[in-house]
Order: sequence, then C-alpha cells, then structure tokens
Amino acid sequence: MARKHREKIAAWYVAPAPDICPLCGRDIPEDQRDAHHLVPKSRGGRETQFLHRICHRQIHALFSEAELETSYSTVEALLEHPEIQKFAAWVARKPPGFFDGTRRSNRRK
Repeated sequence: MARKHREKIAAWYVAPAPDICPLCGRDIPEDQRDAHHLVPKSRGGRETQFLHRICHRQIHALFSEAELETSYSTVEALLEHPEIQKFAAWVARKPPGFFDGTRRSNRRK
C-alpha cells in the first residue's frame, strides 16, 4: 500500500524550480542563497531578491547603504554599474557553489 501511495505522489510531484541569481545567472544552491534588500532594511526597504552569497557580498562591498537606496535599488540598476558587470562576468564562469572572500572596494575606504 505504501508503495502505491509513493507512486501516486511521484506521478504528480514537480520539484520546485531552482532559484536563479539575477546578477550572474547561475542556479543558487540552498546553502549559498541570501535575501538582498533592494532598498536597505535600515532605510525602510522591504522588497528582497535572492542572490548568491558571493554576489550579495560584492554589492555591499561596493556600495554604501545610501548609494543602494538612491541609485541601485533595482537589479537592473546594479547591472548597469561597470564594476558589477565585471564581477558578474567573472563569477558567471564559476560553479554554482563557488564562494570566495570579498574585500571592501577601495572606492568605499
């Protein structure tokens, strides 16, 4: 009986689609998924977007919360920035679970 039940479930079950990082276009493994507030939470932002942890850290290494709020509050705006474009092109060639330490940009020091 249990076998028939499992077969019935298997017939209709569809695994959820993987999350795709809007910055680099790679699948996001569960252990590398971060929710990025498009407008920083400290500035009243509520909307989030799932990103790879490495992509999320790169955004915060490059931009202050004020910059994120005023100029980079959408994925499209982020992708227009040359440093994000360069980073996204680089990381897109890495496997989905790739992670490397992120250093704060000299621009922000």
